[in-house]
Amino acid sequence: MDLIQLFTDPTFLVTILVAICAFATVLTIAMPILAEDRMNQRMRTMAVDRDKMRAERMAEMAARDKQGRLRRTPTGYMQQIVDTLNLRKMLDTEDLRDRLKRAGLRGQAPLVAFMFFRVAAPSVFFLVAAFYLFVLGVVNYPATVKLMMCIAAAFLGSYAPSIFIENLIQKRQQSIRLAFPDALDMLLICVQSGMSVEAAFGKVSKEVANQSLELAEELSLTTAELSYLQDRRQAFDNLGKRTGLPGVKAVTTALVQAERYGTPVGQALRVMAKENREIRQSEAEKKAAALPPKLTVPMILFFLPVLFVIILFPAAIRYFQWQ
Repeated sequence: MDLIQLFTDPTFLVTILVAICAFATVLTIAMPILAEDRMNQRMRTMAVDRDKMRAERMAEMAARDKQGRLRRTPTGYMQQIVDTLNLRKMLDTEDLRDRLKRAGLRGQAPLVAFMFFRVAAPSVFFLVAAFYLFVLGVVNYPATVKLMMCIAAAFLGSYAPSIFIENLIQKRQQSIRLAFPDALDMLLICVQSGMSVEAAFGKVSKEVANQSLELAEELSLTTAELSYLQDRRQAFDNLGKRTGLPGVKAVTTALVQAERYGTPVGQALRVMAKENREIRQSEAEKKAAALPPKLTVPMILFFLPVLFVIILFPAAIRYFQWQ
């Protein structure tokens, strides 16, 4: 009875309600403070994880780059010749650096080597042609014609380093172009599973290494740049510049827009993956359609004469037997 009277006492009920309200007020004031502390702790944890991820990516790149392809120190005599002739002022341009990056040549050593061979190749070609024409005397042409041929060889030598770089770019782009749709599919799966963009790029770079080492290298560099660059969009732009492929540039543009406007990354990757698969399929169809015209000349030169011999030879034997 005493308990019933206590719980039905208006003074006691008012005291309980006041205590509940005071506790709720204190809890309401304290929750934002606690949440901010948790947010700061989480941000510190993410910063530590990002630094750790950056160190891991750089270590992986260093381990993968056993031959020093990513960063090479310039060769001594090449560096001296380039500095003596002041070739950097004449040849060192932003376009040249971008071309070397697209060819997979990074650092100062490839740049110095390109400028050196750009100057040395014409002289080498001229001397080889002169030795072949004048000393060996393989062909009997007048001296003026031989000199013009040596000059033509020197002119060809001036373009030899650029042709070599363009061939490297084409081979590298072909490897990246073939493996990029599959890499986008794997990247989409990683993002949809809840992984961050940095972790997804790192995971895909490991998985795609067996199919295309060039694409794995570019994705590893992008992962490292995403970890330490202040502007994440710059990392995506650098990926598009290093590859020079329209499909990769479209994907990086979509990722930049997703970062800027907060659109879902998975949806953009799904659309880009579909478009890249269609592009790869259309290229394969073009090659298949161009195959019959390319086979016309070999068939005329090699197949038809043999076919005519097989058809006409028995008739020729019988003809001569009757004679």
